[in-house]
Amino acid sequence: MSTRPNEAGKLPLPELAEMKRRGDRIVMITAYDAPAARIADEAGVELILVGDTAAMVMLGHDSTVPVTLEEMLVLTKAVTRAARRPIVVGDLPFGTYEISDEQAVASAIRLVKEGGADVVKLEGAGRMLSRVRAIADSNIGVMGHLGLTPQSATKLGGFKAQGRTADAALKLYEDALALQEAGCFAIVLEAVPAAVAARVTEALEIPTIGIGAGAACSGQVLVWHDLLGLYAGRQPRFVKRYAELATAIGDAVAAYAGDVRSGAFPEDRHTYSIADEELARFEQALAEPRVVST
Repeated sequence: MSTRPNEAGKLPLPELAEMKRRGDRIVMITAYDAPAARIADEAGVELILVGDTAAMVMLGHDSTVPVTLEEMLVLTKAVTRAARRPIVVGDLPFGTYEISDEQAVASAIRLVKEGGADVVKLEGAGRMLSRVRAIADSNIGVMGHLGLTPQSATKLGGFKAQGRTADAALKLYEDALALQEAGCFAIVLEAVPAAVAARVTEALEIPTIGIGAGAACSGQVLVWHDLLGLYAGRQPRFVKRYAELATAIGDAVAAYAGDVRSGAFPEDRHTYSIADEELARFEQALAEPRVVST
């Protein structure tokens, strides 16, 4: 069943909960620029996440931590210029919401007001519940994120699956319920055992978006560069590559370089002409003595 955009073409946020109720799967994908956002929009996805994964896949960092709010604003603006129907989720980067509720609200407002995001996402529960409430009370939708939270991967012992013991699974379950109570409209579950994610999804009224959390989640998300085979870094086991564009792009660039060096490019069909009489006048002007001003 297709989802229903509002009169302006934008998918209404409450429709996500309705999709979960109906059993319709929700599709989310990351995007970081206008061309990617346009393609995702045309493919009919419900959610576009301008993720802090940009730090790794776009900016060359080894983790998500270094990306700044200013950098996220630039990327979010680019995405929102091209995404008409999907709900655009602006990711709050590390260091922009942890200090206080006031900092969290100010950062969220910038992502919405300056970046054009429809809603924001933040990681964790615990004291982050207060941040969720504060942002939601400011009339900005909040998506939660539990399980493997990349911004705190060092504290978690690296990029490892979470919730794999009974105690850890119970805490994740309780954190998800607390995030829902605090005002989240959806929760990302990353690198969580499928059986645990299924019980969490069943317990919640709001949808879950899985990434390495099994098929029972209300929807799924993948990173643009992972899905398309563009990222050369570490590939998590939950990634499914739908293309190998890095190879195709590399071959294309090598072919272009070869054509330039051999003189095969550009051909006549790639150039512009000038009328014979205009060329003659140009050549005549070049042949005439010219006074060089000093």
